[in-house]
Amino acid sequence: MIDATGTPQSVLLLGATSDIGLAIVRAYAARRPGLRVILAGRPSSRRDDAVAAVGGWGATVETVDFDAHDLQSHERVVEAAAAGGDIDLAVVAFGLLGDNEQAWQDASAAAELATVNYTAAVTVGVALGALVRRQGHGSIVALSSVAGARPRRSNFVYGSTKAGFDSFYTGLGEALRPSGGSVLVVRPGFVRSTMTAGLDPAPLAVAPEDVAAAVVSAVTAGRDQIWVPRAMRPVMSGLRHLPRQVFRRLPI
Repeated sequence: MIDATGTPQSVLLLGATSDIGLAIVRAYAARRPGLRVILAGRPSSRRDDAVAAVGGWGATVETVDFDAHDLQSHERVVEAAAAGGDIDLAVVAFGLLGDNEQAWQDASAAAELATVNYTAAVTVGVALGALVRRQGHGSIVALSSVAGARPRRSNFVYGSTKAGFDSFYTGLGEALRPSGGSVLVVRPGFVRSTMTAGLDPAPLAVAPEDVAAAVVSAVTAGRDQIWVPRAMRPVMSGLRHLPRQVFRRLPI
C-alpha cells in the first residue's frame, strides 16, 4: 500500500516508454529502494532501454506486453501486472499526439487518435477500477492535457480525445472513492519530451521531471486534479471564458 509518506511499494506504468511516466517512476524509486515496477508496453528496443534505466534506479522491474489498440486484452494486461502482488499506483501514460492537420481530414488518422487516446484509456481504466475495488486500495495517475480544456483550431481532434479522457478519469475517481481508491488527473501544458520533439515549446513549457515532482506531491496530499505548471490553471480558466469571437483570433 501507499505509506504515510505517500510512497507506493509498487507502480504499474501503462506506456512503458513514456518520458513523463518514467520520470514519475524515477521519482518514486528515489524514495523507495527496491520499488516494484511493472512496465506495460509493446516489446521494443525502447522498452528494453526503459527496463535497463529503471533497474539502474534501484527498482525491481517486470514487463507486461501491452498494445493500446488491442482493447480486448486490457483486462488481461492489468490482471497479469497484478499477478505478483497488489498494485499501489498505476500510471496511465500512453497516447499519441498525431499530425493536427491530418487528423481532421483523414478519418483513419482521427480514428487512431480516438482509439489510443480515449477508447483504450477507458478500457484500461475499467480494468484498473475493477482491480482497485478488489484490492480495497490503489491510486491511479491519469496523464491528461490542458488541450482538453477548450477545443482549439490548431489541435481540436487531439484535444477532443483528451477532453473525453479527462472526463472519464475524473468520474472514475469519484466512483472509486467509496472503495478506498483514488484518481489523480494531471493536466500538463507543453512538456519537452520525445512526443513533442521538433515542436516549438509553448509558453510555460516544462520538463517531464517537473510533472513527476508535481505528481508525487499531489499523490502525497491526496489531491484529485493538478495543472502543471500551477500557473496553467488560471491561464486556461481565462481562455475557457473568452467569447468565441475573441478566442478564434488567438494564435493557438
